[in-house]
Amino acid sequence: MSEEQDKALSNFIKAAEVALDLPLDAAWIPAITANLQVTFRHAAAVAEFELPDETEPAPVFEA
Repeated sequence: MSEEQDKALSNFIKAAEVALDLPLDAAWIPAITANLQVTFRHAAAVAEFELPDETEPAPVFEA
């Protein structure tokens, strides 16, 4: 990640900590950052996959 992306991710983590009123131990920040980097990479891969216009949503089955 670029320095700008690292800063944005750090700001995101800090904002989430405040918004969720969830105090984070500084020792956990590197693990949280790594997890979010992987999550966002996976999300980008899914978002890149284009579906044909005729694609229908999957049915929802309820018991």
